[in-house]
Amino acid sequence: MKTDSDLEEAQYAARACAGDARAYAWLVTRHQASVHRYLVRLTGAPDTARDLAQDTFLRAFQAIGAWRPEARFRTWLFRIAHNLAMDHLRRARRERLFVPIDGGLDVADPAPGPDARLETTQKARRLEAALAALPSAHREVLLLREIEGMSYEDIARALDLNLGTVRSRIARARAALLAVLRS
Repeated sequence: MKTDSDLEEAQYAARACAGDARAYAWLVTRHQASVHRYLVRLTGAPDTARDLAQDTFLRAFQAIGAWRPEARFRTWLFRIAHNLAMDHLRRARRERLFVPIDGGLDVADPAPGPDARLETTQKARRLEAALAALPSAHREVLLLREIEGMSYEDIARALDLNLGTVRSRIARARAALLAVLRS
């Protein structure tokens, strides 16, 4: 079911399809941070992610006529970003690296003492290392679900996977993450 936000986005996307550059600029502004964040985590390289994000929005602009109103624009956009990232990683022939969720380890902690801050920082490091140890397919679905807040259906569309495959990967990724954290 589409939310009011999805309907507003669909209206802007439809206007962009009709050639309204301001409507497309609104879509870019709305999604640029999340697309960049997603690409940083997939590639492990902020500069590469910035280039891929620009390519994503350029490709989306060039192909806006292919967007279908029954699809969520965000899902369609993340599909483009995913494809560009996978192409880049295949060309680079390197293992995907994990980048911390907040870009740093300075985690805000309501506890005033330095011991509590140290413990929180150590936990964040363990979580980052555990996420980095996951296979990229598992890490990717977890990022889309837990960080980007995408529904299972949207993840399936964005990654061109069956819904059952998405559910399975998320369940396996969560189990694997817990196993790594417990070891």
